[in-house]
Amino acid sequence: MALLNVSLCTAKLPPKPSFPLPLTSFPLQLSRSEHLPFQLQRLGEPPLKLGESAARTGLLALLSASLFFSDPALAFKGGGPYGAEVTRGQDLTGKDFSGKTLIKQDFKTSILRQANFKGAKLLGASFFDADLTGADFSEADLRGADFSLANVTKANLSDANLEGALATGNTSFRGSNINGADFTDVPLRDDQREYLCKVAEGVNPVTGNATRDTLLCK
Repeated sequence: MALLNVSLCTAKLPPKPSFPLPLTSFPLQLSRSEHLPFQLQRLGEPPLKLGESAARTGLLALLSASLFFSDPALAFKGGGPYGAEVTRGQDLTGKDFSGKTLIKQDFKTSILRQANFKGAKLLGASFFDADLTGADFSEADLRGADFSLANVTKANLSDANLEGALATGNTSFRGSNINGADFTDVPLRDDQREYLCKVAEGVNPVTGNATRDTLLCK
């Protein structure tokens, strides 16, 4: 017991911190001043001057804004130039997009049954896993569009330009009108290509390419 008391008495305590310490070394408190309703300061310090308070307030505002805009829930406001209207994961059945410029527009997982895209500019637009049953894409510019896993059955693709579009996965064009459509460099499953070659005819009025040639039909 005596040894314990001696060791406790002779143990060196950690040195007292030197001042001033960084701001993070002290808890912050809100205080009132005659200049601003509230301001941040370190405990034990006199009220901040107007300039210092404004600088810290601005820093906090910037930090809050960065956290706000990093919220993934705010990331999809249309996904393209179609105003601020959200078009991803929406029920847009029968919606009229005819003649609109919708470059790189995000329609992922949306329901677009009987939607009208006649003559629309849809370069790079995404229809990933979308339901496009009966949609009208006649004369539309669909170069580089993504139809991966999309249901494009009974759609109207007549005279549409699909050069370089994606159609990977379980994409289906069953029952669609493809007269004059250009499928140049579109990756298709063998069964889809075989089916489309049975119904393909016409020449695309923009590219001058025969639909059967773009499908590499035998």
